[in-house]
Amino acid sequence: MDKEAKVKTILVSQTKPESGKTIFDDISTKLKLKVDFRSFIQLEAIPGRDLRRKKLNILNHTAIIFNSKNAVDHFFRVVEELRIDLPIDMKYFCMTEGIGLYIQKYTIMRKRKVFFPKTNLESDFFNMILNHKTEKYLFPCSDIRKKTIPDFFAKNKLQFVESIMYKTVSADLSDLEEVFYDMIVFFSPADIKSLFDNFPDFKQNKTRLAAFGESTHRAVAEYKLECNIPAPSKQFPSIVAAIENYIKKVNS
Repeated sequence: MDKEAKVKTILVSQTKPESGKTIFDDISTKLKLKVDFRSFIQLEAIPGRDLRRKKLNILNHTAIIFNSKNAVDHFFRVVEELRIDLPIDMKYFCMTEGIGLYIQKYTIMRKRKVFFPKTNLESDFFNMILNHKTEKYLFPCSDIRKKTIPDFFAKNKLQFVESIMYKTVSADLSDLEEVFYDMIVFFSPADIKSLFDNFPDFKQNKTRLAAFGESTHRAVAEYKLECNIPAPSKQFPSIVAAIENYIKKVNS
């Protein structure tokens, strides 16, 4: 693979934010790059009636755990489908402040029922949970999720039920079959699975691959691809910084 070929076009395997502003804006302007966005995955809702058949009873719980905005959306979708009146004292424990604020889309935010850590560190979230050991927790999630949350609750013997309310499936990328980019940026193993679901004979050739997160790095290796720009690292904690450093070298 010719690693010294210049990078002029980048495909980011995510949907472009509704605001139009992205973390790639600065480097695309500074380095004169064409950056396109396209989600490689899509979410498939599991109907509330299917969850009811699986004996899910949301009102058996006193607290809900949210690890993403998608989880918030699908939890309140299920609540609406099942015509559930949530008690005013239901508590919501969010991985980040951003998720906590997002809940306002569905319910009035009260300090006494919405909790989030002071930082985005997972350890701070878990320490917060340990201050509320007596709650009966429900964790709405996707079929693809990190094991750290259920493992933490099992280790600490807390009351916890996991409910898969939506599935992560590969998006249709057939329109990209004849489109080529100098670099593709991946954020999850599901992104890479989608690439091969759509293009089983994909060959990396001169395409550089950037991957964020250890699980994504492992997926790149499992599919026998080369990760040219891994992140985060001690030197480059963000994927954008790692990409910028790489492009400056090969484009000089």
